Amino acid sequence: MAGIATLVLVLASALLASDDWPQFRGPNAAGVSDAANLPASFGPDENVLWKAPVPPGNSSPVVAGDKVYLTGFDQDRLLTLALDRHTGRVLWRQEAPRPRRQVIERPANGPASASPVSDGRNVYVFFQDFGLLAYGPDGQEVWRLPLGPFTNPFGHGASPVLAGNTLLMNIDQDVGSFLLAVEKDSGRVLWRTERPFAQRGYATPVLFRGPDGDQVLVAGSYRLSAYDIRSGRELWWIRRLPWQVKPTPVVAGEHIYFVTYSGESDPGQQETVPPFQEALARLDVNKDGKLSKDEVPDPAAKARFGEYLDLDDTGYLEERDWTQYRERRLGENALRAYRLGGTGDVTDTHLLWKHSRTLPNVPSPLVYRDVLYTLKEGGIFTSFDIRTGEIIKQARLAGALGDYYASPVAADGKIYTVSEEGKASVIEAGREWRVLKVNDLEDGCKGTPAIAGGKLYVRTYGTLYCFAKKSP
Repeated sequence: MAGIATLVLVLASALLASDDWPQFRGPNAAGVSDAANLPASFGPDENVLWKAPVPPGNSSPVVAGDKVYLTGFDQDRLLTLALDRHTGRVLWRQEAPRPRRQVIERPANGPASASPVSDGRNVYVFFQDFGLLAYGPDGQEVWRLPLGPFTNPFGHGASPVLAGNTLLMNIDQDVGSFLLAVEKDSGRVLWRTERPFAQRGYATPVLFRGPDGDQVLVAGSYRLSAYDIRSGRELWWIRRLPWQVKPTPVVAGEHIYFVTYSGESDPGQQETVPPFQEALARLDVNKDGKLSKDEVPDPAAKARFGEYLDLDDTGYLEERDWTQYRERRLGENALRAYRLGGTGDVTDTHLLWKHSRTLPNVPSPLVYRDVLYTLKEGGIFTSFDIRTGEIIKQARLAGALGDYYASPVAADGKIYTVSEEGKASVIEAGREWRVLKVNDLEDGCKGTPAIAGGKLYVRTYGTLYCFAKKSP
């Protein structure tokens, strides 16, 4: 297990520089950089190295080699952009095919939410209205892999990741969820593992080097699963998660930290639902082997029959629907710490601790300098003892009390957060953290910042900024 700490170095491409930020939330989605000399004060006219207008999109910028990559959309066009890392000049812009227009029921999401990933030479992108594409250094298309259509009414959120020469993409949806492994140079599908009981989910996979090989960890509906990267076989799992998992887990040392929050899953709201055959014997009045809306006695379940229970839209609850309903009623909201590894169900055997209050809905947790941090809507920022789960300090980020979609990131002894309304807090890291500055970006933001080479890259709704300390 001693090799876990070097996971990113082992699995990443040799083309990447140590100060790159090649995917969503940087190396292994941990949100941590070794960069130094970062600014605490910045804004549209302060400590701006460059800024560039960009199309709308919720994806986060990534930095690899001499380029910054991001995705966006312009009316009906799905776009991938490469900008010069040092000047912000657009080097190339490519349009992806768009054979369909998925209807998204919540305005918080959009058609370009998955962040790119790069190996330092090529860049790989995912669009829910097409699938996967790879572009070369000059923007030439290397390969394309159409996927979908998908059944996630709130749109997609997870981003692709690289494990050596393998590109991994998790697609959780109401019906037909799967984890896909693709050869990054050719686009050839290596394996596809179905996730039959996973529903709509938004967490990006993370990597872990186990004693028997490399693994990819996926937090989704009702369970966090570890899969063998070579074969796609599920190796171990953690149960009793709620549905609609949004934050991405963090691997630190020999442990994994993850937070889950969904409605109707607070501690004490769990219930044991009988197996399907037992429910049929009691409720299936017309004996057709399935349950109609009229045969469901629970008023709350009946009121949400089509939206949350009958996910394949047949008008009935079949065994799969009922099994998911059983798992959902057992799901519990919590911030959890687990020991990595194992075989089979490790729900009880590998648990270190869990905390059930003040849980974020979207932002991922952060582990930085042996302290665990979370950021909740309303600007509630919390530091935890990483060994026990005890709260050390919890307070609101005064001046930045709005909603949050971007996850916190850290470098240079500082933690950076950005609210949806564009209030960027800079926090001095530590058990007894303190706010150094709240900066106003004067525009909304949903993308997570990137940190690379002593610079901070922030994407607002209309602008990509590169912030750096200006020389006197």
